[in-house]
Amino acid sequence: MARAKKRSRFVLTTAVGLLIAGALAAAFWPRPTMVDLAEVTRGSMMVTINEEGRTRVSEAYVVSTPVAGRLQRVAVDPGDAVVRGETTVAHMLPTNPAALDIRTREQALSAVQAAQAAVRVAHADLNAAKASEDFVAGELQRTESLAERGITSEAALQRARQEFRVTQATVETAEAAIAMREADLANTQAQLIGFDDQGLASVMDGQHSDDIPLYAPATGRILRIIQQSETTLPAGAPIMEIGDVEGDLEVVVDLISSDAVQVGQGDRVIIDDWGGTDALAGEVVRIDPFGITKTSALGVEEQRVPVTIALSSPAPDRSGLGHGYRVEVRIVVWEAADVLRVPSSALFRVNNRWTVFVENEGLADLREIEIGSNNGVTAEVLGGLEAGEQVVIYPSAAVQTGSAIAKRVVQ
Repeated sequence: MARAKKRSRFVLTTAVGLLIAGALAAAFWPRPTMVDLAEVTRGSMMVTINEEGRTRVSEAYVVSTPVAGRLQRVAVDPGDAVVRGETTVAHMLPTNPAALDIRTREQALSAVQAAQAAVRVAHADLNAAKASEDFVAGELQRTESLAERGITSEAALQRARQEFRVTQATVETAEAAIAMREADLANTQAQLIGFDDQGLASVMDGQHSDDIPLYAPATGRILRIIQQSETTLPAGAPIMEIGDVEGDLEVVVDLISSDAVQVGQGDRVIIDDWGGTDALAGEVVRIDPFGITKTSALGVEEQRVPVTIALSSPAPDRSGLGHGYRVEVRIVVWEAADVLRVPSSALFRVNNRWTVFVENEGLADLREIEIGSNNGVTAEVLGGLEAGEQVVIYPSAAVQTGSAIAKRVVQ
């Protein structure tokens, strides 16, 4: 009986020991490191410089006060369509209405008419001088012909040549006189334009009131009203801004100078996050040669270079995009249609060489590779890898050469 109890205790102890040994073996048995794998593929790739930009009208016109006076309340609103020389955008009264009376206008008009008559006289003098030049040129040709045959004297030939040079000088004098008379005409017309921006015709077209209408200088839309209320302003004070949003819209982006040197005129641009469903196309048209200092949101001074981008997409595709809007810009500095690609997250440096861990039959194989362009997401592989191979992305310190690895399964 005692022997049977002793045997059963031995069997139970042995079983418990085996179970403990099996549990310890299972706990400390080497397991493969779980890693994330990505495949080396072939396909298109591009390298872009991403930056925030803003839209603007390339040719924006500022309507200003022509003379010092009182601006009447502006009745137009931002977004209203205007036509050049036809749409009245504002009215103002001069500070000194006597300066715009009928007598002053008539005197200025008379000065313009006199200047126009002087221009016509100068043209008539030029025509006469040219006629004389043609006649003397014919006489000189006949004299030279007679001199070659010994019929006329050398003195007669010299006189004919002198007369021809004199007529040439007369023509040049007449041409210079025309330029002087035209300058005088422009000066007298400028005096009228000082009274009314519409010039001579609109000033003398029966409008003898003190009101000065201001017309749109360009066809487009009113971008913003700088001065809306009635007030007294000096000459040259801005009132509003006008531009063609549909036809003259462009994008300006301030690039860090180290990025700007990589950009060239004609580079393709992709414009995202502008509010529409599809990305817009653009092209770099100008890179300013002068950098400006700007302070970033972190308080760091940076050298920024303004880059101008022309929109290639037609106006209907960017409907709703206006002046001063924010957009996201991607300037393509390099692209290829068919390259071998590897995720940038798989790359790391060993002895100043780019390397990756390649999965080879469940083991990590450290391999040196040669890369080309890198956009931060994918890198161009120039050598060391083949399409279809699996590489470890974001490798941890636990992954070493020859380590057992297994693909992590995402639940």
